[in-house]
Amino acid sequence: MSLSDVRHWVFDMDGTLTVAVHDFAAIRVALEIPPEDDILTHLAALPAEVAAAKHAWLLEHERALALGSVAAEGAVELVRALAERGYRLGILTRNARELAHITLEAIGLADCFAVEDVLGREDAPPKPDPGGLLKLAAAWEVVPSEMVMVGDYRFDLDCGRAAGSRTVLVNVPQNPWPELADWHAPDCVVLLGMIQPRQ
Repeated sequence: MSLSDVRHWVFDMDGTLTVAVHDFAAIRVALEIPPEDDILTHLAALPAEVAAAKHAWLLEHERALALGSVAAEGAVELVRALAERGYRLGILTRNARELAHITLEAIGLADCFAVEDVLGREDAPPKPDPGGLLKLAAAWEVVPSEMVMVGDYRFDLDCGRAAGSRTVLVNVPQNPWPELADWHAPDCVVLLGMIQPRQ
């Protein structure tokens, strides 16, 4: 299967469709999370009331980032080209669903994604768990191998692999995970070129 044959696309949000702005080291300091710990995994292990307070802080911090989101180079053109072909498009983010919608509005792509096809951390276990991708596959009534997971980090690729989907690594100059990515594009401009027939 070539990439241009794939009609069901699922995108990570931060760093994939947007310019990455999260300072995860600073977030860990603010929330008193050890540098080596995954933020969401750490919060999930805390007592409920402690976790709730830290999740509330994280939501407000990320809300400010979402409102100021800037589209990654070529991302708007890529998504619009896919939408114009009638492809099914989804979002699977470790961010909150509400903030994913705010981000899509900010970068001008909200009309390309059905509301129910935008999944946040409250809708499925966070990537690299494949639960969110499998949920979209079930909703779309397709087998995971007919989908592609597009992201900028190993979690996105691990998620796609675990679900049985194809994977695309984007917005990373070199591919540090060649065994996990079916395709690699240094940015969304190149990725769009990969699905368009050469003139």
